[in-house]
Amino acid sequence: MIIQAQNVTKIYRTGPFHVEALSQVNLEVSQGEMVAIMGQSGCGKTTLLNCLSGLDTIDEGDIFIRGENLRDLSDNERTTYRARHMGFIFQDFNLLPVLTAVENVELPMLVSKVPTRKARERALEMLELVGLSDRAHHRPAELSGGQRQRVTIARALTNDPAIVWADEPTGNLDSETALEIVDLLCRLNRENGQTFVLVTHAAEVGKRANRVITMRDGRIV
Repeated sequence: MIIQAQNVTKIYRTGPFHVEALSQVNLEVSQGEMVAIMGQSGCGKTTLLNCLSGLDTIDEGDIFIRGENLRDLSDNERTTYRARHMGFIFQDFNLLPVLTAVENVELPMLVSKVPTRKARERALEMLELVGLSDRAHHRPAELSGGQRQRVTIARALTNDPAIVWADEPTGNLDSETALEIVDLLCRLNRENGQTFVLVTHAAEVGKRANRVITMRDGRIV
């Protein structure tokens, strides 16, 4: 198993108020699987993704990624681990508007001290992989929503991650473009053998996954 969650509980505290966002969640994901996490708004989908990926901490339980317990890692160690082994795709793209597509894709590599020429070569390679090499020198404002999401996907793949986490990857796209992005994710999962964990409301995304995990009130049902 590449991902294991054991009795994971996450509580948000605001003054005297406590909200149990995750309650005793148990989950296993195999290497190369594409899993969709679904459920109504507020059920804990994004919280689960953030906790599994180490973006957020947990109050109880254990999360193992490739056998390594995230609770044993410091904040800096978790950050380094994510940079080396994980990729992230977000609904709102998170692209820097002043940078071109290729500059957005190469930025995480430059931050990780990858040599400039190697980072540019890798970024162009990833843009070609997602079918966007002809738009490499366009800024986000000059790209469609689908093209911007392809840039985000290319950026998520630059470090050849073992796991790709995606939070509503088709949420800001029209239905036709959404299907194109789902096709792309499925192809990458199939060809690269990477593990994909997707949070989604979209039935068409869930249908394409190997497995759907349904959540309600912070629990897997």
